[in-house]
Amino acid sequence: MTPNHPEPEQILLENVLFALGHPLRLAIIRQLAEGNELSCNALRPEAMAKSTMTHHWRVLRDSGVIWQRPQGRENIISLRREDLDARFPGLLEALLRVMPPA
Repeated sequence: MTPNHPEPEQILLENVLFALGHPLRLAIIRQLAEGNELSCNALRPEAMAKSTMTHHWRVLRDSGVIWQRPQGRENIISLRREDLDARFPGLLEALLRVMPPA
């Protein structure tokens, strides 16, 4: 297992729902759902402190919602869509469908 990334069978619904229970994290998921990997800096709102974003990345990563991998001085983030769809079919699509546009 990659450190701090749960195996697919360890992803729990209550952790995913908790992670997606914050508007900023939902906005991040909407951006990542377009299928792109993005750097932490590309996803960080300008006025948001890096330490605050570190907390949000940790919640998303530890719940199994995102992958985070180092690349140079940044982390690259991607959505664990396949794992989430396999574990909870239709959940991610339902959330994206009802979320207000960015």
